[in-house]
Amino acid sequence: MQKSALVFALIAAGAVSALAAGSEEDFKAAYAAAEAANREAGKLRNQWTTTANTLAAAKKAADAGDFDKATASAKEAEALAKASIFQATSEKTRWKDLEIR
Repeated sequence: MQKSALVFALIAAGAVSALAAGSEEDFKAAYAAAEAANREAGKLRNQWTTTANTLAAAKKAADAGDFDKATASAKEAEALAKASIFQATSEKTRWKDLEIR
């Protein structure tokens, strides 16, 4: 159930980010939010490599001047980071439910 909710959240975030038109200011705000979420995931020791790759793609697109693509990638990276935070917090104690007793 939670995995399907997580997948739905990622798909919804991707759809929303695809619709967002971005300026340089929009990109900077989205990138800062994504980096903050990724740092939080790092504190929980659950950073996903896909988040880092998506952040790098956002930076590359911004460097090329494609702020629409950069903003979309940054928002996707934020969604991935938030999903990794959700995973870390939800699985922190849930593993006990799966333990054979």
